[in-house]
Amino acid sequence: LESMGFVIVISLPLILFILIAALACYLFGKSRGRREAAMVPPYNGPPPPAPPPGVLSPPPQK
Repeated sequence: LESMGFVIVISLPLILFILIAALACYLFGKSRGRREAAMVPPYNGPPPPAPPPGVLSPPPQK
């Protein structure tokens, strides 16, 4: 029979290691993303097309 203590001794350090690694990856990615976002100017897509002729003319006078 396998004792339950053996399972706890093996699994607890593994769980702690995974949690620490996940936290480290999260913090590393967050700092890297902030650094990259500060370097690159935002790209919002192409400019809007020009309005058709006559749209920007003043309204007709009565």
